[in-house]
Amino acid sequence: MKALVICSGGLDSVTLAHKIAREKQLTGLISFDYGQRHKRELVCAAACAEALGVAHSVIDISQVGAHLSGSALTDDIAVPDGHYAEQTMKITVVPNRNAIMLSIAYGIASARKADMVAAAFHGGDHYIYPDCRPPFVKAFETMQKHALEDISDISLYTPFINNTKAEIVAEGARLGVDFAQTWSCYKGNEIHCGRCGTCVERREAFAIAGVEDPTAYEDKNFWSRAVEEKRTGSRK
Repeated sequence: MKALVICSGGLDSVTLAHKIAREKQLTGLISFDYGQRHKRELVCAAACAEALGVAHSVIDISQVGAHLSGSALTDDIAVPDGHYAEQTMKITVVPNRNAIMLSIAYGIASARKADMVAAAFHGGDHYIYPDCRPPFVKAFETMQKHALEDISDISLYTPFINNTKAEIVAEGARLGVDFAQTWSCYKGNEIHCGRCGTCVERREAFAIAGVEDPTAYEDKNFWSRAVEEKRTGSRK
């Protein structure tokens, strides 16, 4: 099975790329520049492709992203601090982002005669992002089978769809992923801020998985307070 992986350069998609390389035929990685403030992730995607010895393509849809306003990832809006599952993190939703990316990925996969497109949606995404949930994945795959009927038969492979971030970290450790060459922070600074939802989720996942976190954070301790505040429903 020849697979094309959508790789942002984040921990989940890099782990997925390594999983595909181990279990299937990895034909290449594609990433998207949609005007996101955290473009450092694309450097990590390139490093992943180099490590796995496959081609890496960056698709520039920044002009599209410029019209998807209202998100802290593409607009002049502050990225909130706190737990990833907090309602405040919904400001990071880029409307229809995954549907747009997947449509392009399917076209490329068809042109390259691939059998599947792989995406690293995971269980933790379900809180915030509707286009990471199982019903979306199922519906999108059905739509694409109609769109490419008699042209290509491509499946949508999302092996982490019901996994926690900690389970992905554990899988990455098993596969020998260099986590230092992955990027999560939404703020786009030189190092991970340690305070935004994706940093908190990342730090918590390593702790739960019992895997050493090699990431440098501006604030190394904020995550534990954010997790406790989420658990108790309190704010300090």
